[in-house]
Amino acid sequence: MPAFLLACLAYLSVALPSSAFGLLWPSMRLSFGVPVGALGIVLVPGIGVSVVASAVTGRFRLRTGSLVPAAVLLIALALAAEAAAPALWVLVAGTVLFGVGFGVLDTALNAHAARHFGARDVNWMHASYGLGATLGPLLVTALLGTGHSWRQVYAAMAVALAGLGGILALARRGWAAAASRPVPAPEPDPARRGSVAVARMLIFTAVETGLESAAGVWGYLFLTAGRGLPAADAGVAVSAYWAMMCAGRVVLGPVAQRLGAGRVLAAAVAGVPLGAALMTVPSSGPGAGGLAVAGLMVLGLAAAPVFPLLTLTTETTRMVGLQVAASAVGSAALSAGLGLAVGAAGAWILGPCLLVFGLAMAGLFLSLRAGRAAPPVTP
Repeated sequence: MPAFLLACLAYLSVALPSSAFGLLWPSMRLSFGVPVGALGIVLVPGIGVSVVASAVTGRFRLRTGSLVPAAVLLIALALAAEAAAPALWVLVAGTVLFGVGFGVLDTALNAHAARHFGARDVNWMHASYGLGATLGPLLVTALLGTGHSWRQVYAAMAVALAGLGGILALARRGWAAAASRPVPAPEPDPARRGSVAVARMLIFTAVETGLESAAGVWGYLFLTAGRGLPAADAGVAVSAYWAMMCAGRVVLGPVAQRLGAGRVLAAAVAGVPLGAALMTVPSSGPGAGGLAVAGLMVLGLAAAPVFPLLTLTTETTRMVGLQVAASAVGSAALSAGLGLAVGAAGAWILGPCLLVFGLAMAGLFLSLRAGRAAPPVTP
């Protein structure tokens, strides 16, 4: 099986539990008797080890064919532990295992893609994650609606990922057959422009992926408690959010390959705060949730190509590892922080918070563009 298909299959599978967490958390917290804001306690340890795993993986050129199946099997083990967790601390331990596996997998796939794939294939690889993230909420909504518990949902996902890990292990030789991608005019590696440029790049990555993740995690609660949508409709809307991420990457990947990553990135970054602004508009009465759903869709479509194109412009495995680590930090920090805000002020606060971070992301992008126009730092 070709490396591109293996990468898509791996990304699709791990997206299922990642996107389902926001829908399962209300049931999970009731099982353990904890408040909504306790999500931060669950997420932070796992994200911390994910950051370390990403950074460490990025420093070594290990075989992708060995790393990917090992990471998927570790994630399957984590899901099994979480499904059987008798107490919150066991759930936290499961998220730590999940974080290690996801950090290794994310860095291995993106580093391989940066060396071997073009703009279209990189976006399509990330689109497969969007497809898995689309299926996750739909699967959870269907299972919860038929009386299954969150533990049964996680157990089913653990079995599925264990089977996939075995398939990837058998097909590990397919990674060696990938040809290096042509790079006619790569954008300058930010590492050559000094520590300030690297810091800007990593902060931008953290804000963008954190915003993207937080919208997916808290979108369900925002639409139900904040905008009054029925639970089933909100579950479908969150699934549609991930579907827009998938569609955006499928469609905009070839566009970026033809027009250049810079132009597509600029348009995408401008669209993120626009979507957040639509979510922020107060609404009431019949059909009040429509504008919020539309904003969530715009945000998903706009954010879709940003991270894939960002990693594509990075020519070193070490920088890819740092970017993946920064994305893990951003996903955890913003998701946990917004969870505390939602717990304190109510679900409606998600829209204004996403708007603030969307504007900050646009400002960071302009700063990055200005920095790239400056002469490189001499080593």
